[in-house]
Amino acid sequence: MTKDSDSAEIPEGHMDVTPPEGKNPVAEMSKRGYHYLKTDNLDEAEKLFQQILEQDEANNYALVGLGEVMKRRKRYAEAIEYYQSCLATHVGNKYALIGLADCYRSMRYFKQAIEIWDRYLEQGEYDVTVLTRIADAYRKVKDLNRSRDIYLKVLEIDPENPYALTGLGHLHFDFKEYTEAIRFWERMLLRDPANIKALTSLGNCYRKLREFRKGLVYFERALELEPDNFYALFGMADCYRGSDEHEESLKYWKRILDTDPENKVIMTRAGDSYRLMGDLENAEHYYREALNREFDSYAVLGLALINKTRGNFQEAIDSLAGLMQHEPLNARLYSEVAECHVALGDRKAAIETLTRYVRLGGKSSHLQEDLDRMKSGS
Repeated sequence: MTKDSDSAEIPEGHMDVTPPEGKNPVAEMSKRGYHYLKTDNLDEAEKLFQQILEQDEANNYALVGLGEVMKRRKRYAEAIEYYQSCLATHVGNKYALIGLADCYRSMRYFKQAIEIWDRYLEQGEYDVTVLTRIADAYRKVKDLNRSRDIYLKVLEIDPENPYALTGLGHLHFDFKEYTEAIRFWERMLLRDPANIKALTSLGNCYRKLREFRKGLVYFERALELEPDNFYALFGMADCYRGSDEHEESLKYWKRILDTDPENKVIMTRAGDSYRLMGDLENAEHYYREALNREFDSYAVLGLALINKTRGNFQEAIDSLAGLMQHEPLNARLYSEVAECHVALGDRKAAIETLTRYVRLGGKSSHLQEDLDRMKSGS
């Protein structure tokens, strides 16, 4: 798939830093600087914070404020310098820790972000927004248990927290625990029945469980809300494909191509639908259209299978042999080549093909059974 579905992002919000009260000029400047931050007037905020540092180079409010300015401008390296400067003299400053971790997260340095967030947690702080960010970072580095524990801690504090529910849904899906993922997506849907992410995620869970009829229900609901939603259209098409309803599947592949006409992956899926319906001419058209965009192994496989169906067995073997060089342990390729050799009356070549797969370390029980049967002459 060319589209990617990732976790829900947590809104950044504004730093809730309250500079000290009083007539002190530095304190007044800090208050004005944070007011400018809250109104997204970054230039004026930067000027004031720089003026404060001229008078007090270790002022934690100014250093954190400048870190926030740079972070919002996506100048993360500069933001990190300000946060680290603050932490050098104000070791436990929670706003500097949060800002620093957010920068590492935005730069996709998840391990560094986790290290900083752990320092934050050592202070006994349990802000649910920060906790969900930490859990998300652990999910990104594939630490299932730590991520799950922190998400569940969020739900202890806020039982219907949408970011924790979403995160747990993604987490269990990533680890192929689809039944568990469904529990959390259903809770998400109860609090927000029109949530497209929850609907398509539930559909995908049932699709992975091969319970295609249940998956279709959720994808259909998503399409009622967003008729051109890529993930819902893909889910509908793939569920019908899994149910061997290729004519229905084709309708949705074509709907995706209406809005994304250059998508070669969807072209090959449309080609597969036509081929499985017996319409080899249209199938060949879509496979070749995909290959005109870029090399695609599925399109090459599709054309080889068309040649096989038409009785052009040697042409099919030649195409599949090329794919085998790129995918030396793809059992499907060896099976198809062996069948073509058998169709050409060359049983010895078929046995050699399957034997080569086994010698390379292939573990397909189906191919091993075929090889044993051919060797025994049955």
